[in-house]
Amino acid sequence: MLPFVRAASRLLMLGLAMGAGLLPAVAVAASPAEDAPRLSERWDEKRATALLGRAVRHVEEKGEAALADFNREGGFVDRDLYVYALAPDGRFLASGGSSVALVGQNVAEHKDADGKPFFREILDTAAARGEGRVEYRWLNPADGREEPKVTLFRQARGIIVAVGFYAPRATPAEARALLERAVEAVKRDPAAAAGEFQRAGGPFLRDDLYVFVVDMADGRTLAHGASPALVGRDSRELRDPKGKAIITDMINVASRKGAGEMDYAWRNPTTGKIESKHTYFRAVDGRLVGVGYYTR
Repeated sequence: MLPFVRAASRLLMLGLAMGAGLLPAVAVAASPAEDAPRLSERWDEKRATALLGRAVRHVEEKGEAALADFNREGGFVDRDLYVYALAPDGRFLASGGSSVALVGQNVAEHKDADGKPFFREILDTAAARGEGRVEYRWLNPADGREEPKVTLFRQARGIIVAVGFYAPRATPAEARALLERAVEAVKRDPAAAAGEFQRAGGPFLRDDLYVFVVDMADGRTLAHGASPALVGRDSRELRDPKGKAIITDMINVASRKGAGEMDYAWRNPTTGKIESKHTYFRAVDGRLVGVGYYTR
């Protein structure tokens, strides 16, 4: 699916140093037995793959006549997912969504908000391998923001058929489950857990979901999956865009109650935007361990 607008890109900007006031964070590893996190991602990709397969078969059967069917809302729309099609030279041929506004244009050199020529990547990959996937950022009509998006595509009878889906946002349940696993990891081996939390490409970094760990005695950041450069920094100095002393407030609550949750504004590492965030946190052997999710 591809919403109409000029920008779009990929980048899950994990590891992005979020400047003054990035919440100390560290994402938590998911074990094979714990399938709750990322179920939404697997389901979205499964739906996109199924819709793409059906659209490709339709093109193989009907050729260019299939394009008219893609332009209609109906058989080739699955809720928020739809089919669009490109010619090998970059002409936008059809769309079952808001990107219908691009039909007739040559989009070969169009770029997303980060300057990535993602349509060119689709065209070149389809020419070389016949199919593939591309990640970029594109306007999400659900919230009017440019967000990470994945498009799956395949070439059939000289037509590049594609279906895209937005990278999912973590849910409250996923954040709570991640916190539980993070707490167990810290209890087992704090040093090893901190290292894993910050390992690039490791299982503890998942989209906009991550864990942060802070020493409750002196406020030092002990681990930060999104921005390891913050390790060693006094996190009590950090403020959200409204001036709220997030970590100081969390430490105070955790010291009294052992656990808590808090709302504030923070930069989402997958969108690069300041958004509302809700974080669950817990005191574990003198450490503040927390995981939050972003709300729409």
